[in-house]
Amino acid sequence: MSNLRDVVLKLSYHKGEDDIAADFYLPCMRRSHRYDRAVGFFSSSVFVLAWPSLREFAASGGRMRIVCSPALSSGDVDALNVGYSRAGVEQFSTDAREELHRLLASPVLQKPAKVFASLVAGGVIDLRIAWIEPQTAGRSRRIFHDKVGIFSDVNEQQVVFKGSMNETWLGLSADGNLESIDVFASWRNEENERRVADEVEYFDNLWRDRQPGVTVTPFPDVVQQELLDIAEDVRWEDRVDEICLEMETAANDSANHRLGTRAPRPHQVAALEAWEQRGRRGILEHATGSGKTFTALCAIHESLGRGEVPLVLVPSELLLSQWQEEITRTLDLQPLVCGGGFRTWEEQRRLPLWTRDGSPDEPRVVLATMQTASSERFRRLLRDGPHLFVVADEVHRAGSPTHRQLLGVSSGPRLGLSATPRRAGDPVGTAEILGYFDGVVPPPFTIQDAIAAGNLTRYSYRPHRVSLDADEQDEWDRRTAEIGRQLAIRGEEEPAPIDDAIRRLLIQRARIAKKATAKSPLAAEVISRYFEQGQRWLVYCEDREQLRAVRGAIEETGIREVYEYHSAMEGDPESTLRVFEQSGGVVIAIRCLDEGVDIPATSHALILASSRNPREFIQRRGRVLRTAPGKSIAHIHDAIVLPSGLGQEVPVGSMVKGELARAIEFGQHAVNPDGVVELRTIAVDYGLDWKALVEEGFEIDEDE
Repeated sequence: MSNLRDVVLKLSYHKGEDDIAADFYLPCMRRSHRYDRAVGFFSSSVFVLAWPSLREFAASGGRMRIVCSPALSSGDVDALNVGYSRAGVEQFSTDAREELHRLLASPVLQKPAKVFASLVAGGVIDLRIAWIEPQTAGRSRRIFHDKVGIFSDVNEQQVVFKGSMNETWLGLSADGNLESIDVFASWRNEENERRVADEVEYFDNLWRDRQPGVTVTPFPDVVQQELLDIAEDVRWEDRVDEICLEMETAANDSANHRLGTRAPRPHQVAALEAWEQRGRRGILEHATGSGKTFTALCAIHESLGRGEVPLVLVPSELLLSQWQEEITRTLDLQPLVCGGGFRTWEEQRRLPLWTRDGSPDEPRVVLATMQTASSERFRRLLRDGPHLFVVADEVHRAGSPTHRQLLGVSSGPRLGLSATPRRAGDPVGTAEILGYFDGVVPPPFTIQDAIAAGNLTRYSYRPHRVSLDADEQDEWDRRTAEIGRQLAIRGEEEPAPIDDAIRRLLIQRARIAKKATAKSPLAAEVISRYFEQGQRWLVYCEDREQLRAVRGAIEETGIREVYEYHSAMEGDPESTLRVFEQSGGVVIAIRCLDEGVDIPATSHALILASSRNPREFIQRRGRVLRTAPGKSIAHIHDAIVLPSGLGQEVPVGSMVKGELARAIEFGQHAVNPDGVVELRTIAVDYGLDWKALVEEGFEIDEDE
C-alpha cells in the first residue's frame, strides 16, 4: 500500500478553484487504512460511501470510525437541551430508521444506502452518537460546526482536514455547494504535527466518551438491526461498481450540457433529456431550490446554437432582475428587457428586430414580465413562429385570467418551470397551461427528492393553534353565510364551482384569519421562547398593519435585531438582507419574499399569514429550506387559525379545511411525526378526511 506522503497536498482547498474529491479526498482515502470523521448528522455519513476509492480502502483492511450528532426530529429545543436520555435515544432511533427508509425509497440514494448498511454490518464502519449538552462551552460544541476528518496510513502518517465540507454528494462533488477545507499533515512541520496531534486527541476523546460536555454512545441496537436487515444478500462491491458507472455516465451527460464552469446535476440532465425526447416541449415540475433557472439556462444555451430566439417570461420585476443577471453572467449576453420600467423594446421597433428569425452568429434573448408580454402592444410587435423558444418561469402564473393571452403565442420549443404548475381551484387555467406546454415532463422532482439529494435542508414543523376573537368570528360567519348563498344560487353541482365572484368572497374571508388579532402575541411568544442569538428568523405577515403590530410585540420581548422587508420599506432592501445574513436576527416580511428571493442562511420561519393557495406556502417553505454552510436542519412554526367549537358543519372552503390543507402539506414532509399526528387529530375532530385536505385550496394571482 502506498502512503499518504505520496499525495501532493495543498494547505487548503476551495470548491470552484479545486476539485476537493479528485484532488484531495479520494487520493487520501486510497492510501489510508483508517479514517476517522466527526460530522454533523446521521444522513451526512451515508453519501460518501459511493465514491470509487471505497473498494480499495476496504479491500486493504481499511476501517472507518464515524461520530455524528443526533438530529432529533421532535423539533423541540427542550428535547435537545436535555442531552443524552432514554427519550432522546428512542427519538433518534425512530428518526434514523425513517431516514434509512427514505434513502431506500429514493432511486438516486438506494444503492449508497445499501452499501452503507453492508459496510456497517461487515465491521468496516463503526458508528457512534455524540450527545451535546446545551450549556457546554468551548471545543466540544464544535462537532456541530467544525467538521473534522483524519486519514491515517500504515506508517501512522496522518492528514487532518477541517472546514465547511459535508460528506454528501453536494459537499464533495465539483458542481455542488461551495465548500472549503484546511489541511494539516503530520510530516509537514512542527506546527502541523502539533495540530494533527491535537485533532487526533480530540477525536479519540470523543470516541472514548472522554470529551467534557459530550456523551458518546454506540448506535442504538434497533438501528443496528435495521442495518443488518438491509445488508442481507447485498454484495457491496457490486453496488459500488454500479454507482461508479452511474457517476461516470452522469458526469459525461453533465459535460454535454456544461455552461462555463457550471454543469447540471443528474436530475437536471435527466429533465433536459426527457424534455428533448418529448419534442422540446413540456413543464418541469421541480421543487423550489432544485435549480430550475440553471436547467432552463442550459436549454436556452442549446437553443441559441440552433439559431432560435428565446423569449423568457417571468411574473414579477424581482424575477426580471434576477433573470437579467443570470443571463448576462451565465450566457455572456445582454437580453432585451421588457417591463419593470424598461421601455426600449417599444422604441425604433426594437422588439420586432430582436424576435425575428435568427442565426447562431447573432444570439438574442428577450426577457419580459408576463404583465408586459400579455399587453396588446407587445403581442402586436412580437414576431412569433417556430424560431421562437418560449420559457415561462413560475409557469402557473401564465394561466391567470390576465395572462392567458400569452398562451396564444406561436412558437417552436416551449419550457415551463414551476414547483406546482397546476392552478389550485382553477381547472380552466390549468388546462390552458398544460395544453400550451404539452403537459408535465415526468418524473417530477419533489421536495422529498430534493431533501434526499441534499438540494434542500431537512426541516421540523410545529403548528401553533390560535382562535379568532368574537368580532372576527362574527365577520367570518357572516361571509361564510354569503358564500353559502352564492353557492346555492349556482346549483348543487359537485364539486362546488368557484367562479371569480366566489373567489373574491373567499379571498376577503381568508384575510380575516390571516390578520387574526391573536397572531401578534403568538409571534412574540414563539420568538421569545425559541429565538437564540445568531439565528436567522423569517416572519411572514399579511400586510403593513400586521407587520407593525408584530414588530412591536417582538421588540417588547427585548429582541432588538428586528428588520422589515417589503415593497414600501424605507432604506435599501438588499442592505437589509445582507445585514440579516451576516449577523442574524428577525426579518418580518410581506409577500415580496415569496417568489425568487433566496436567503439560504434562514434557519427558522414563522408563518403568520398564508392563503388558501398551496403554491404560496410551498414557496415560503422553500425559502427556508435552502442549504447553507453550517445549516443542517430548518425549523418552521405555523399559526393555525381554528374555530373554538367542534361538531359544527364544515362548509366548502371553511376555515378548518383551509388551515389544515396547508398544515398537513407542511407536516407530512417534516422530520418530526408529532406535528402531523396533531393535525390528523384535529381533522378527525371536525369529521374531515385529512388525506383529502391536501387537495384543498384555490389560486390567488398577484392582481387579486
